[in-house]
Amino acid sequence: MVKKPYQLVWTKRSEKNMFSIYKYISKDSPQNAAKVINAIVTAVEKATGNPEIYAPDKYKRNNDGSYRAFEKYHYRLTYRFSKTIIRVLRVRHTSMEPKDY
Repeated sequence: MVKKPYQLVWTKRSEKNMFSIYKYISKDSPQNAAKVINAIVTAVEKATGNPEIYAPDKYKRNNDGSYRAFEKYHYRLTYRFSKTIIRVLRVRHTSMEPKDY
C-alpha cells in the first residue's frame, strides 16, 4: 500500500515570518533571499513524504513527538504533523531566544 504524502499548510504567522526573512535578506541581495527561501521551502517539503524525518522539537514542552523542528541557513523552522497535515508553525532566526509554546 502506497502512503499518500501529507498536505503542507503554512500558518499566517509562518508566512509572515518567511516574508520578513525575504525582505530583510533582499536589502543586500535579492538572489540570496530567493535562495534561502527556496532552500527552506524545499527542506520542509521533504517532510511531506515522512513527517518524522526531522528531530522532535527540543523546545516544545510536553512534546508528544508531533512537533518537529530543523535548521536551515540559521533559520529554525517548527512544524506539527497530524494524520494527513503538516502545519508549519514558525520560522525564526537561530539567534533569537526560543519562545515557550
